[in-house]
Amino acid sequence: MDWLTILIGLLGGVAVGTQTPIINQISQRIGVATGSIIVHISGALVSVLLLIVRGGEALQDWRTLPWWMYGVGGFGVLLFLTINYTIPRIGAAAAIALVIAGQLMTGLVIDQLGLFGAVPRSIDLGRLAGLALLLAGGYLIAR
Repeated sequence: MDWLTILIGLLGGVAVGTQTPIINQISQRIGVATGSIIVHISGALVSVLLLIVRGGEALQDWRTLPWWMYGVGGFGVLLFLTINYTIPRIGAAAAIALVIAGQLMTGLVIDQLGLFGAVPRSIDLGRLAGLALLLAGGYLIAR
């Protein structure tokens, strides 16, 4: 793996780590459902700007997607709800650690089965050890 890929991955983590407590504050002030709308509308506006900058990409082919792909935004709402439940109870660091641990567990299953176009990659002892260490870290941060 090259350094640019690692830095971009870390940037995604910084984005999630920064967004998470802000989302919680929005919801505390205006409500969870209203906060979710604000977050998703602002994300949609940024996506439209990116689409314009990138020349429209393959927007005309949106109808070719399988039906089940249109529900993917529901995962964002679920994440939004879990953040708003966990942060006031265990803090931002613990909430983010649990989200990341859940992402890693899901990623291992997706890799193992080659789901959603992922390159199949078997779960081995090293990957399981990494998961165990992350879960242990999440536990230590959350306690």
